[in-house]
Amino acid sequence: MARVDLDEVRKVYPNGYVGVAGATFEVADGELLVLVGPSGCGKSTLLRMIAGLESISGGTLRIGDRVVNDVAPKDRDIAMVFQSYALYPHMSVAENLAFGLKLRGHDRGTIEARVREAAATLELDQLLDRKPGQLSGGQRQRVALGRALVRNPQVFLLDEPLSNLDAKLRMSMRVEIARLHRQLGATMIYVTHDQIEAMTLGQRIVVLDRGEIQQIDTPMALYERPANLFVATFLGSPAMNVLRGRLAREDGWALALDDGTRLPLAGEAGLREDWAGRELDVGIRPEHLQRAEAGGFAPTVEVVEPVGNEVFVNLRQGAHPLIARLPPGELPQPGAALPLRLDAAHLHVFDAGTGLRLDA
Repeated sequence: MARVDLDEVRKVYPNGYVGVAGATFEVADGELLVLVGPSGCGKSTLLRMIAGLESISGGTLRIGDRVVNDVAPKDRDIAMVFQSYALYPHMSVAENLAFGLKLRGHDRGTIEARVREAAATLELDQLLDRKPGQLSGGQRQRVALGRALVRNPQVFLLDEPLSNLDAKLRMSMRVEIARLHRQLGATMIYVTHDQIEAMTLGQRIVVLDRGEIQQIDTPMALYERPANLFVATFLGSPAMNVLRGRLAREDGWALALDDGTRLPLAGEAGLREDWAGRELDVGIRPEHLQRAEAGGFAPTVEVVEPVGNEVFVNLRQGAHPLIARLPPGELPQPGAALPLRLDAAHLHVFDAGTGLRLDA
């Protein structure tokens, strides 16, 4: 396996559109790194540049110690798994697994040994004689993974490989990919638009938006300390609540919203005196909107979503929608006021102009 280094890697199209603007990061040898962001953010373009399927407009890309900017895809020693399984329908599972090795001129003994090893790793032993049309979606995706696995590449590149699967299969395949990574110790770069996949799979995550890297960190560091408002609202399900207003300090701290509503804050941990009177975007995760006995505020319940081990309560405070994640129990009723508290220690504060995180 090998590390991958990107130094100011750019993609600019002939019409001037910047697909990727100066990406700089390192994927460590044996790391599973996830590229995540909304559609059009540049994550697949970046992966395709690493694969050699897109030309690089600027910067330097290294795989191991070799600069590969102008190296053909077949000579980069990478294997790619796509969103579509791209299996040959007329070939058996064994033939699909072996096809790439045959093209590269490996001898029959090597091919059979690698196919057997990959099939055992992915639990495809009993399916080797079947055609793709006889397989489930999850089995086809395992064959696509196996076709990459038999190559023993330096780097695995996975481009939204689970997008075509239903929710249950996506969950089981996430576990499969994580298990495979631990077993192989392989260097993997994984692209997804699904932030749940990113959070559960990635050892580190690169968050992109409009071709620019927004933040690179571990999943929990991104969740607990997002660098800007985009990262804060993109990662997390349900998304972070965001209220725009001004912090005021009279009899304790409060958030004064633009409609004149004043929301009292419990405590003052993490707040700064020089923030008072400044327009801010203040975020709070749904799990940190807690029921209050007194001294809080009481938004109106609109929709209640019980999902078993927790309850999502959609609320409205004036013109501002909110969502709270509450433990199961007696459910609030739509139309009722639900007393809640905003704990200052759990607030995320962002500059209203730049969207950048402000720290105490």
